[in-house]
Amino acid sequence: MEKHRCGWCLGDPLYEAYHDEEWGVPVTDDDTLFEFLVLETFQAGLSWITVLKKRENFRRAFDNFDYHKIAQYGQKKIDALLNDSGIIRNKLKIYATVTNAQAFMKVQGEFGSFSKYIWGFVDGKPIKNAFENYKDAPAKTPLSDTLSKDLKKRGFKFVGSTVVYAHMQATGMVNDHEVSCFRYSQV
Repeated sequence: MEKHRCGWCLGDPLYEAYHDEEWGVPVTDDDTLFEFLVLETFQAGLSWITVLKKRENFRRAFDNFDYHKIAQYGQKKIDALLNDSGIIRNKLKIYATVTNAQAFMKVQGEFGSFSKYIWGFVDGKPIKNAFENYKDAPAKTPLSDTLSKDLKKRGFKFVGSTVVYAHMQATGMVNDHEVSCFRYSQV
C-alpha cells in the first residue's frame, strides 16, 4: 500500500525524499539549523524545490555551511559566489548570509547555542498542528512574526515572518504535516 504524503511534495523524488526524511523533524543541532537558515534565505520569493535542487551546490559554494568561515567572507569570496552558476546568485542574499553567520555566532555567545535561543520560542517542544490539507497551513503566524522581529533586532537579514515560518516547519519547531500523512505521528 502506498504511503500517504503531504500534497506539496508529490511527484518529484527529491521532494518526496526531503519530505520523508527531513521536513518537520526537530533539529537541535546548530550546524543544521544554520544550513536551513541559509537555504530558507535563498528560498525567499522562490519555490523550495528550486533551492533543494541546488542544495549540494550551496553546500560546496558555502564551505559546507560552516558559519565560522562564512562570517569571514571577504569581497573576493563574495565575487566568486556571485559568479557561481550552481547557486542562486542574488547579491543581497549572499551578503545577508555573511551577516547572518556573524549574527548567528553572537546569538550562540549570548545563549550558549542558537538551538537554545530559537527553540526557546516554542518552550523546547514542537507545536503540533492538525491540518487536513497542506494548503490550510498558514504562511506565517503571530509566533513567526515575533521570532522574525527578534532575529531582525539581532542583525539577521532576509528573515521575514514567512521565511521564519518556513524555517520553523523545516526544522520541526512546528509539525505541519497533513494529519493523514504517514510522517504526521512520526515527527
